[in-house]
Amino acid sequence: MTDDKRAHPIDIHVGGRVRLRRTMLGMSQDKLAESLGLTFQQIQKYEKGVNRIGASRVFEISRILGVPIQFFYDDYNADTGMSYGFAESEADDGAAMMGLLNTPEGVQLCKHFASITDPKIRKRVLELVKSLSDEGGAGGAA
Repeated sequence: MTDDKRAHPIDIHVGGRVRLRRTMLGMSQDKLAESLGLTFQQIQKYEKGVNRIGASRVFEISRILGVPIQFFYDDYNADTGMSYGFAESEADDGAAMMGLLNTPEGVQLCKHFASITDPKIRKRVLELVKSLSDEGGAGGAA
């Protein structure tokens, strides 16, 4: 017997993809909720996978966020119930990457980093971030 209280992995994945796209656009939960005629709490529940998003609602969200419906299902592996690549040996890296992309700061960092065209500057920025991270040697400790 399955635990009906636990969110299904696809609901969590779809909700995470809604959050990813919304934050990529710089849209607040309030704004998306207003566009759908919902409360921001309902958007929070959708994004966490607590509440399932019905087909008509996925359609509306895709229209508002300007992506095809398939965007919300991309990178999902039905066999494992995980995003592609997470079941491999680099599972921790994959989880960390999705964690980063599920934060407004992470989305902004990726967006601005991608806009740097000079490879030398990109390398210097990467070195800076590594030096500030816990894994980069200095550990950020002063």
